[in-house]
Amino acid sequence: MTAADTPHGPGPDDAGARLPFFVYGTLRPGERYHLRLLTGRTASEAPARLPGAVLYEGPGYPYATEGDGVVTGALIAPLPEAYGQVLRVLDRLEECYGPGNPRNLYDRVARTVELPGGGTARAWVYLAAGPLARELREYGTPLPGGDWLSARPSAPARPRSPSAPGNADRA
Repeated sequence: MTAADTPHGPGPDDAGARLPFFVYGTLRPGERYHLRLLTGRTASEAPARLPGAVLYEGPGYPYATEGDGVVTGALIAPLPEAYGQVLRVLDRLEECYGPGNPRNLYDRVARTVELPGGGTARAWVYLAAGPLARELREYGTPLPGGDWLSARPSAPARPRSPSAPGNADRA
């Protein structure tokens, strides 16, 4: 692990970088928050894998933490003109208020992801923040194979309306 790969945030070369995003749950292409928040705002989308992480079940969405595993997902590059908006929307969705903020549900950190064919890329990844990450490691249920799409229960045949009672912004 390099200094730029510390769990506390981006390294000095990544702090203001316009990195693509590695997504592994409801933001993956075809999933509900990709459809709601990213459709028409991406320049590219490609399969990718995040080494050095473990994926855990969550209430309606998964959590990744640092660990001895691999998480399957996608590398999403926003359109240049949409980058700032996408960054703000994803930080809000993931309850990421800034580096080290104790209210963070997820921390946005820079990591190296693996691409098909052997290449790599730097990307922003939302990992479960400190206290939640510790709780997941102690009590959580890791998803076999690190792939939320293949490990989750089947989606309902008819999705609920986003405004339906009990349907929180991300749940």
